Amino acid sequence: MCNEGKIDRIVRVVLGLAIIGWGVAAQNWWGAVGLVPLLTGAVGICPLYIPFGIDTGCHKEKESENS
Repeated sequence: MCNEGKIDRIVRVVLGLAIIGWGVAAQNWWGAVGLVPLLTGAVGICPLYIPFGIDTGCHKEKESENS
């Protein structure tokens, strides 16, 4: 089960790494917040998307590959 499309996942991973990098450079523990988008991008599931019924294209990509 996944609810994130390819572009959504890439953006999340890049953003997560940027936030973590900022946290390391600034020597600030708030950089740990970058783990959230990094992990959701890596796994492909966003828990906040589920109650709102948001799906950014993961299932659509698989359907187009099978066609």
